[in-house]
Amino acid sequence: MTSSRLAVDSGYRTGRGPLRPLRGRRRWSSEPGLFGVRSWPRLRFAAACLFAAVALFPLLYMISLSFQPTSDILTSHPTLVPSNPTLLNYTQAWSENSFGHYFLNSLLVALATVVVTIVLASLAAFAFARYRFPFKELIFYLFLASLAVPSVDLIIPQYILMSRLHLTDSLEGLVLIYASENLPFAIFLLRGFFEAIPKELEESFRLDGARTIRVLTRLIAPLSAPALAVVAVFTFNFAWEEFVIALTLINNSSRWTLPIGLNFFIGEHTTQWGPLFAGSMIATVPSIIVYVIAQRWFSRGVSLGGFR
Repeated sequence: MTSSRLAVDSGYRTGRGPLRPLRGRRRWSSEPGLFGVRSWPRLRFAAACLFAAVALFPLLYMISLSFQPTSDILTSHPTLVPSNPTLLNYTQAWSENSFGHYFLNSLLVALATVVVTIVLASLAAFAFARYRFPFKELIFYLFLASLAVPSVDLIIPQYILMSRLHLTDSLEGLVLIYASENLPFAIFLLRGFFEAIPKELEESFRLDGARTIRVLTRLIAPLSAPALAVVAVFTFNFAWEEFVIALTLINNSSRWTLPIGLNFFIGEHTTQWGPLFAGSMIATVPSIIVYVIAQRWFSRGVSLGGFR
C-alpha cells in the first residue's frame, strides 16, 4: 500500500505489469532549466531589463544631447557619451526667451490645477459614493462618457466660454479648463476608493459630532491617499505639458506657459537644438519630482482604483 502510494505520488501508475508514467502529470515545471519554474524569475528579470532599456534610451540620449555643443549634435556620427560636455546649453536655455518666466507660469498653473481638481473631485466623488439622489448613476456615466471626447474638439466651445467669462489671456482660465478636463477621471477613481471605505467608520466618526466636511478631510481623504496621489500625478502632468489649449487661449506673451516657451527654440529656418534639449530636460524635472514624491502611494492607487 505504501509503495503504491509512493509510486502514484512520483507520477507512475501501479497495477498489472511494469510501472508506467501517468499521462497529463508531467513534472518538468518544477525542475530547473530553460522552461522550468526556477528559470522564470530570471526570464522576468531579463524582460524587465529589456523593456527598461527601451523606455530609458530616448531619455538618456536626450540627456546626452543636452550636454553636447551644436556642432556635435549635428554630426553624422552621434554618440551617447558627450566627447566635449558643456553647460552652455542650459545657461542659454534658461536665460533666453523668458524661459524662467514661462517655467514659473507653468508651475503655478499645474499646482493650482491639482488643488482645484482634488477638491472638486473629492466632493463630487463623496456625493456619488455616499448619497442617493435622482439620476445619480446617469449623471455619473455622463461624466465617464465625456472621457471619450477628444480635448481638441472642445477648444472652440472652451474659448467661447472663457471669452464670455472674461478669462482669456489669464492663467485662471487655464486652471479652470485643465481642471474640467481631469475631473471625470478623478471622480471615477475617487468614487471607487470612497465606496471601499466601510460605512461603519464614517458612522462612528459622525457619532462624535463630525460634520460632512470633517468626515471627508479627516477620515476619507487620509484613507484614500493612494487615489489622491494618482489624481495629483496625472493632473500635474496634464497641466504641465499641455500645449494646444494654452496656445489657443493665451495671446499675452507674459502669460505663456513652458510648452509654448520651448517652441521658440524652433525657428522658421534653424533650430537651436542644444538649448531645446536642455530646456526639455529642465521641463522634465518637475514631473519626475512629483512622481518620486507620490510614488509611495501611486502604484497602489493605480492597481486598486476604479473597483467598486
